[in-house]
Amino acid sequence: MQLYNTLSAEERAKLIDQAGQRLTLSFYAYAKIENPTLFRNDLFLKWNKLDALGRIYVATEGINAQMSVPAENIDAFRETLETYDFMKGIRLNIAVEHDDHSFLKLTIKVRHKIVADGLNDDTFDVTNKGVHLNAREFNKILEDPNTIVVDFRNHYESEVGHFTGAITPDVETFRESLPIINEQLKEFKEDKNLVMYCTGGIRCEKASAYYKHQGFKNVFQLEGGIINYAKQIKEEGLESKFIGKNFVFDHRLGERITDDIIAQCHQCGEPCDTHVNCANEACHLLFIQCDSCAEKMENCCSTSCVETIYLPLEEQEKRRKGLKNGNMIFQKGKSPALKFKQNSERNIFEEIAQKPVKVSAVTQIRKRKLTTERKIYIGKGQHYFTKAQVGQFLIEHQELKTGDTIFITGPTTGNEKMQVGTMLINGTENTVAKPGDKVTFVVPFKIRESDRIYKIVEN
Repeated sequence: MQLYNTLSAEERAKLIDQAGQRLTLSFYAYAKIENPTLFRNDLFLKWNKLDALGRIYVATEGINAQMSVPAENIDAFRETLETYDFMKGIRLNIAVEHDDHSFLKLTIKVRHKIVADGLNDDTFDVTNKGVHLNAREFNKILEDPNTIVVDFRNHYESEVGHFTGAITPDVETFRESLPIINEQLKEFKEDKNLVMYCTGGIRCEKASAYYKHQGFKNVFQLEGGIINYAKQIKEEGLESKFIGKNFVFDHRLGERITDDIIAQCHQCGEPCDTHVNCANEACHLLFIQCDSCAEKMENCCSTSCVETIYLPLEEQEKRRKGLKNGNMIFQKGKSPALKFKQNSERNIFEEIAQKPVKVSAVTQIRKRKLTTERKIYIGKGQHYFTKAQVGQFLIEHQELKTGDTIFITGPTTGNEKMQVGTMLINGTENTVAKPGDKVTFVVPFKIRESDRIYKIVEN
């Protein structure tokens, strides 16, 4: 019985590019699952047959899933959910922006809880949740002066996008938010609307039940989170009270809701909301970096990391061996090397007293024109000729032409975008490279054998 992935990420990427459109989606359900391991195994067997990919957590309290499913298999996928009573009619949050490579493997893990909350209270009933609000209802309640709206995401999520007037706690985990909000809003349990939101709804589902358990009388939550809200405002032509980008937990790291850019590059302070991971694998810090700093800092978060990536790969691996870098990775955007990351603590009482932030006040910074792009895997790196600054690639899928815009990515190279100039194809100058060809062209940065090359096309 195969309960594991048999293909590498690169092999999976090739198959994805050869297939049709995929849908990125998420869903969750709180329910009592007697045997999570058996449940997990059953799901893997069913979903693996449908070429469903993603990151899924199951526990005795339910399921939490972020996935990528072939569009042609979506109905069959729904049928696999319908076999379980607690998932009959479950809402699937379909992403606003799709990326065929959002997930490259199927991972289903058994956890103690599907959302770590740090709570140990047997009297707490997670199913006794707050009132669900759709997009129209959520917009209306935000206008009520008796409303307190709280963002139950982490600081690196809310800094690139949030609802106007929302309290955005400076926390790194969901479990940190619960006691902070409970303590600082204890005076408002009786007379205020406690309205909350998160990415897809799962954190608020638990938070709303927790605050009802703590004695809050009027508790509401955004149904389906920001993902579903974005879908509804688009379908119904509603005004978006959410500004900026919605952070997501796949390789896209965000999908744009409005053109507003409300964050800044953590290295130079310029308006920017593009999250990246440091190119130094021993660091891998998540932070915001603009194109200019990405070029200057070689996709790294610090000069020490820049120095590291130019060491021989053997030396880099040697330095990483046994290194416990969990704090560096998970303290997202909190490195002292990031001069423009705002880490100051805020008093929530002061925020409540303030008037909601106006979109016009936040958007005095530049706007980014939204284009819909898609990356198609076409090959991999083979060699870099340092003196000539020329990269050699093996084309494995689709054609590459002079003038095409490409995206080169790798664990050390980072993420680079450029336009292809003059090409030598199998040693001869030509304008079109086909699968099986070895192609060389000028690349103004070092590429490695582990790098993958994608062609960027507009939908």
